[in-house]
Amino acid sequence: QMPLVESGGGSVQTGGSLKLTCEPSREIYNMNYMGWFRQSPGKAREAVAISSTLGGHKDILSKWKGRFTMSEDVAKDTFYLHMTNLEPADTAMYFCGFGGYFSINVDDYAFWGQGTQVTVSS
Repeated sequence: QMPLVESGGGSVQTGGSLKLTCEPSREIYNMNYMGWFRQSPGKAREAVAISSTLGGHKDILSKWKGRFTMSEDVAKDTFYLHMTNLEPADTAMYFCGFGGYFSINVDDYAFWGQGTQVTVSS
């Protein structure tokens, strides 16, 4: 099993929706927190949403509230990022990361997947 895999990216038009999937190995799932991040060309990786892997605490960063939501399939140890009303500015590589702290800082995450590309055209 790959340690951490993201999937679900693709190309959509403005206003479209996508559901990203993050599938960690059991060892990585046992980290306390996971985060969805994104990185556009030439820009730093930024946090989009953070979630406890123990259930409960979830937070979408304010600039994406209303358009993005998170969910988890506990039986499958799988996390999802639901993105709606997508805009060209959402075009980026999306990553999930796992770490021991509730943090928006990239450096606090020890494990990363390879990312999944989201492209939104106008």
